[in-house]
Amino acid sequence: MGLPSFRRQLGRRTAALATSAALAGVGAIALSSQPEAVQAQGTPSLMEFRWDNTKDYRKLYYFMTDTQRLKRSEYYLILKPKDRKTAILKLSISIPKYFDAKIDPKRVKLCKMSEGGMMARTKCQETIPATIEIAENGSAIEIFPDTPVPDTGTIGVYMNIFNPFNIGMYQFNALAQAPGDVPIAGYLGSWLIQIDPPSN
Repeated sequence: MGLPSFRRQLGRRTAALATSAALAGVGAIALSSQPEAVQAQGTPSLMEFRWDNTKDYRKLYYFMTDTQRLKRSEYYLILKPKDRKTAILKLSISIPKYFDAKIDPKRVKLCKMSEGGMMARTKCQETIPATIEIAENGSAIEIFPDTPVPDTGTIGVYMNIFNPFNIGMYQFNALAQAPGDVPIAGYLGSWLIQIDPPSN
């Protein structure tokens, strides 16, 4: 192989490596127009893209009974004791505007949760009395417990809805207001909800 041919081949390989590295840095924005459906339902995927990619991001655990678009699904948005440092006077969940699913406050509740595993499913053990409101534009769920929820035990928000039409990742953020004189809500973490295409 002559020197010019070798240089051209080396240049092509270098360009291909640079392209691969750039695509890897993008995350899961455009891996495929039709990604494969996840076989194990309800658990966060191994590859994920964070909409709010900051050092202060904290990942929260969730479980869904069905991740396919337009399917009815039960959502369990979990808050473990390690996820909160104070009692909760008010819990707010921000929802992306493009999460085009209708959330009925009658199908949402705050619960003491039993976290599932290999042998048992995550479930709501006991309903915590609370007033639940949905923002008019559907961008937030506001939860007002009748009494402050202590920072012990696993709690969570349960909701029963039809999944949105658009597949992809949706970041739900949890903000909590602690009892006290200053009504400031602190960031607890985020649930990265994955919606998958139908399995054929």
